[in-house]
Amino acid sequence: MATLFVSDLDGTLLGPDRKVSEESVSLLNESISRGAMFSVATARTPATVGPLMKEVDCTLPLIVMTGAAIWDRKENCYHHASFHSENVASRLVDLYRRHGLSSFVYTLGDDNVIHIYHIGAMSALEREFMEERLDTPYKKFHIPEDGNSELPECLDNVLLFYSMRPTEEVKPVYEEIKNSGDLRAVFYHDMYGEEIALMEVFGSGASKANAVKVLAEMIGADRIVAYGDNVNDLPILEVADDAVAVENAVDSVKAIADRIIGPNTDNSVAKDIKRLFIAN
Repeated sequence: MATLFVSDLDGTLLGPDRKVSEESVSLLNESISRGAMFSVATARTPATVGPLMKEVDCTLPLIVMTGAAIWDRKENCYHHASFHSENVASRLVDLYRRHGLSSFVYTLGDDNVIHIYHIGAMSALEREFMEERLDTPYKKFHIPEDGNSELPECLDNVLLFYSMRPTEEVKPVYEEIKNSGDLRAVFYHDMYGEEIALMEVFGSGASKANAVKVLAEMIGADRIVAYGDNVNDLPILEVADDAVAVENAVDSVKAIADRIIGPNTDNSVAKDIKRLFIAN
């Protein structure tokens, strides 16, 4: 059977330094050179995925922005982008402003560049997040000094609303929208600890699960092995034929996993792929 191996990045393939280690690069490239079909499914955009995956000989398209799009890094183009409808995007802008919740707004331009705007004043954390991503050809920020962008007149190309604020600010908005049928909201904690909540709000059709199924069909794979560590990885684990959690995964991920491997600190994903693909 043709197998697609797909891994989350942060907390899964990446080590604590948020990089793909030299050992993981070597192991992955050995598997890929022998025919393994490998890709990633991440919340990141190409601006950081490109540099992180630079040394990995992956020729497959990559799932980015938690499945809102599939990015072909060879051609620098996007496939199967899942946008908010203009009405939903406008409604969300009004909701965020009413609650005083700041958010980045990701749009996809005709130039195949992610254009990013911001609702509300920027926190120090948000500004640091932005400044770490300024020097890239893959995205462009349209954010003034005070952080409150003038949004595009037409909001029909919005891929994602992304908030990273104190949990008590984000949770009420999440509770208000989590059951909406015309969008998909993901609320979780990650590298910033329990005090800072991350919330991603996508169009209803955007998910890692949908994107990985599309990718598998694109490349002719009939089996999926997926690796993850956090709640936004649950969709790909649920559709995988072999759902794999790293040892450092949150409990909800471990609960649905078929297997639990070593932690992200030990190149566990790359080792497992080599064991499954080459040893067999």
